Amino acid sequence: MPTYDKADLQRRMHGAVEALKSDLVGLRTGRASTNLLDPINVEVYGAQMPLNQVATVSAPEPRLLSVQVWDKGNVNAVEKAIRSAGLGLNPISDGTMIRLPIPDLTEERRKELAKLVGQYAEKARIAVRNVRRDGMDHLKADEKKSEISEDDRKWLETEVQKMTDETIKEIDTGSHAKEQEILGK
Repeated sequence: MPTYDKADLQRRMHGAVEALKSDLVGLRTGRASTNLLDPINVEVYGAQMPLNQVATVSAPEPRLLSVQVWDKGNVNAVEKAIRSAGLGLNPISDGTMIRLPIPDLTEERRKELAKLVGQYAEKARIAVRNVRRDGMDHLKADEKKSEISEDDRKWLETEVQKMTDETIKEIDTGSHAKEQEILGK
């Protein structure tokens, strides 16, 4: 039974791309996006809960987010969580509704965010290379156990490398587009 599994490698490489996409969605580009608040957890009822489980987040205007907290007792906890999330947002409370005006990005902040995009992309590339290494190791093990021939191993290694190159190209394309969006180009 060969240990090399192309579908598993593809799934894991695709997982790295999906993780990158979710990381990038959370980066602020100066426009209101409800995904901006996805990583925020709120301490309510003695437990940490994702913001979207205690409130409804919407973007009524391009530069404004509104958070409708379901339980009036949680408004302060939600405000505190948003303030301490490090997103540079200043919540304005109005009963159970919290408004979040999205400030303009300074040039310095744009450069910081662009750098962060690069770090996220590198993390994804490393994950993809680790998957490639696992695949190559499995192929060598299969050859050693005489389950595949040397020619098959070489052919499959080429296939794994091609899959890796395509995935890294997808990562580079996505991160470059996000950098351009952040830098306003």
